[in-house]
Amino acid sequence: MTQRLFVYGTLKRGLSRHAALAGQRFLGPGRTQPHYRLYVVADFPGLVRVADGAGRSIRGEVWEVSEACLRRLDEIEGVADALFYRAPVELTPPFDDRPVLAYLYAAPVRRLREFPGDEWPYRSSHPAD
Repeated sequence: MTQRLFVYGTLKRGLSRHAALAGQRFLGPGRTQPHYRLYVVADFPGLVRVADGAGRSIRGEVWEVSEACLRRLDEIEGVADALFYRAPVELTPPFDDRPVLAYLYAAPVRRLREFPGDEWPYRSSHPAD
């Protein structure tokens, strides 16, 4: 069985952890509904759901991934250590027709800097797969 996964940080094409998605299927660029914010955790971002009206639409990529891939990503994203957790996120069309998962940041953000943009890092174009 496969799941749809929204990636917004280092798992995106051309970034440091993209190799973890090897063998998975890229579905296209995606955007969240405006219910989220990005925070600078270290050299990677953390996506956090916020109260309605307080968020923004975050850009990323939508992938179709296997259960085995999700288990690997759980390790990479520190799920067992409560750094991130996997949860459904709300995306804009055309990816609003069924649940899409993402890794949301689990720790408090009060000491973190909010990322000012809507895409980590900003790029005007994406390299080919």
